[in-house]
Amino acid sequence: MEPKSKNLIIILGPTGVGKSRASIRLAQLFQGEVINCDSMQVYRSFDIGTDKVSQDQKKNVPHHLLDIVDPEIQFTAADFVHTALEAASGIWDRGRLPMITGGTGLYLKALIDGLFPEGRHDPDIRRGLEQEAGAHGLEPLWERLAQVDPVYADKIGPRDRIRIIRALEVYQATGQPLSSHFPRTRSYVADCNLIRIGLHRERQDLYARINQRVERMFAAGLIDEVRKLLAVGVGEDAPPFRALGYKQVLRHLRQEISQEEAISQTQQDTRHYAKRQMTWFRKMEGIRWFSPEELDNIEKHIRLSLR
Repeated sequence: MEPKSKNLIIILGPTGVGKSRASIRLAQLFQGEVINCDSMQVYRSFDIGTDKVSQDQKKNVPHHLLDIVDPEIQFTAADFVHTALEAASGIWDRGRLPMITGGTGLYLKALIDGLFPEGRHDPDIRRGLEQEAGAHGLEPLWERLAQVDPVYADKIGPRDRIRIIRALEVYQATGQPLSSHFPRTRSYVADCNLIRIGLHRERQDLYARINQRVERMFAAGLIDEVRKLLAVGVGEDAPPFRALGYKQVLRHLRQEISQEEAISQTQQDTRHYAKRQMTWFRKMEGIRWFSPEELDNIEKHIRLSLR
């Protein structure tokens, strides 16, 4: 019997845990298609350092949201939500199963919990607030925000220039405090049967895999990839150059660190990132955790959860 609900599988976990391999195997088992949820794999030409799946791996399993954005574009959580939902809709229409796979927690949170409707932008108001902050500092703006929106003021603190100005901009433009928008946030997948699968490994095992993967990336030509990107005019301030590995290679090419230091720093920073990811994911609800080696158990869990 065909499932009657809009089933949506989410496969998450820290970098290096083995999400891509697991999702490809599961997609083959369930006639699925993979939707990338890695904030750096959306960028064209940034391949080695983001550890994208190979062409061979994509032959039998369609992948979406890979190589869809030029490097100079800032791809946001809102962009992800709208693009991922469009891809999922097409997958459902084809009678197949969408599998969102990746480790960018902010994107997953935006999809599951909804995007915060911050109100409209007003460049004139923003410009005036920026000028005021430049002339008198943040304190008067913070005090004003504490009067009109004490809930949000307490949440962000008195030194958060960007959010203080944004909150006052929304208040002046709409007459409503920014915090009043919180209750109107809605999930984009409330009508879906969400099956949330988390992948985890013992810390030492995960860290060893991360170290090996970084060494593999550098051996595969990560430094040359960065040289070619710079040579074709991609600026060092392009968003994907902030990714782990790429920013260390840029430092190496500027002769600030050696290649060995670039490798070591990438490994260390990636291990720290994986730890932060797990902290983020543990706060999310409804996740069933498995080792990536437990594919039989994951398969059984999915079959029991489909509607």
